[in-house]
Amino acid sequence: MNPNSTSANVSEDGDAFAADLLRGHTDTIVLGVLRGGDSYGFEIYKAIRTATGGDHEIKEATLYATYRRLERDGLVESYWGDETQGGRRKYYRITDAGRAVYQGNVAAWVATRRIIDQLLKTETPLDSPAKTLKNSSRTRNGRNNA
Repeated sequence: MNPNSTSANVSEDGDAFAADLLRGHTDTIVLGVLRGGDSYGFEIYKAIRTATGGDHEIKEATLYATYRRLERDGLVESYWGDETQGGRRKYYRITDAGRAVYQGNVAAWVATRRIIDQLLKTETPLDSPAKTLKNSSRTRNGRNNA
């Protein structure tokens, strides 16, 4: 990755998110949408966009590659919808294997998020900046430096 490039998108309210982090979870995001019921491709796209308030959109080409991969791996099944509802649409439904993968991926994400939150924490409510500075000067090199 180019260190001078930016991989974060910023919404109108200033919230930044790492698009690269989301990109690695496209399968899980799609499986999560399908847990709510069968859906066709563009409807899944709209559900993702709506769920993020428009802050994140997955390109349609990426989604269709995801649908093919999930189907090949047995995590979703597809079928053609009724043509009386307009154009013929291919619908996707999550399988039991897809539900299991979704649950495993969510558990892994929760554990990872917990670890990252702990690693990025700069101070706890019990630690004030003065207390942290005092403690670090006391214990530097294993000696009391106060």
